[in-house]
Amino acid sequence: MARAVLIKGDGTGPELAEALKTVFQAISPPVELVECEAGSEWWALHGGNSMIPQETWDAIKSSDACFKSPTTTPPDPKAPRSVAVSIRQEMDLYANVRPIKTFKGAESPLSQIFGPFDFVCVREATEGLYAGIEYKLTDDVSMAVRKITRKSSERVARWAFRLAQEKKWSKVIAVTKRNILKVTDGVFWEAVEAVAKEFPGIEYEEYYIDNMAQQLVKNPNRFNQNVILSTNLFMDVLSELAAGLVGNIGMVYAANIGDRYAMFEPAHGSAPKYKGLNRVNPTATILSGAWMLKYLGFHKHGEAVERATEEVIAERKHVTVDMGGTAKTSEMAAAIARKAAELL
Repeated sequence: MARAVLIKGDGTGPELAEALKTVFQAISPPVELVECEAGSEWWALHGGNSMIPQETWDAIKSSDACFKSPTTTPPDPKAPRSVAVSIRQEMDLYANVRPIKTFKGAESPLSQIFGPFDFVCVREATEGLYAGIEYKLTDDVSMAVRKITRKSSERVARWAFRLAQEKKWSKVIAVTKRNILKVTDGVFWEAVEAVAKEFPGIEYEEYYIDNMAQQLVKNPNRFNQNVILSTNLFMDVLSELAAGLVGNIGMVYAANIGDRYAMFEPAHGSAPKYKGLNRVNPTATILSGAWMLKYLGFHKHGEAVERATEEVIAERKHVTVDMGGTAKTSEMAAAIARKAAELL
């Protein structure tokens, strides 16, 4: 029996957590879900220097994996750092991985023009500007430190090349702004070049981030069967841009993976304006949960959930409004749960 923490989150997070629980209850994987609190709503009530209570940290550190439903990160300078960033840094989850995939039945306008998309965004998730090293020098001058290390750059690059190798894909695209950020992106690019020598069958290429953003809009299909790799902030922005290629970010699921632990999450935020309306797309949540099952070793269960999700989307009978349907979050989750149970 594996043990996984389920952080219920903020905004629409709790109803998405319920959607995931609906699917898990239908397929009965040998996983104990430990429900925990974290996020801005908990912090608003309890205060402190973290959005994660100590009990949740204790549960995370005694578990095999973690699922984080969406949490809100307020822009208030006095607020603690985000739940996701805190867990990534504390648990050393250096590879944030977001597949960008077109689903049959949910084709976006761009996929109708360019054909289906299938590539993966890999983001270094422990440093860069997300290291949170900021200073206010005067009332009018502030500064942020962009921390880039060779160790972190090499290990995330190795993860990206290994993923390309496993998928039998032939190229890794490294995204930098090395003509301007000569020192920090110089370290990152040198790490990519060093790691590439370990994978002689895989090509690699450098794009500057401004050109990469343009190409993802202008020629997105050129990146199919590529792994796109970058530093923390650059890939955060680019992966959300890429989500637009497949309709919306409600379709994009994610993992944060380290050498000894992993956290799974939908790539989107908490959408507080939709809280309690039972209308948000549960696809990313459910597929992130399926990925967690496979990470824990329960491949049969994870694959059943993946296939069930794809079939429900393709049938278009029980999909949410953003995919052209009328189903509620809970109704789509229930349809996926029934189908996954049948597949098992």
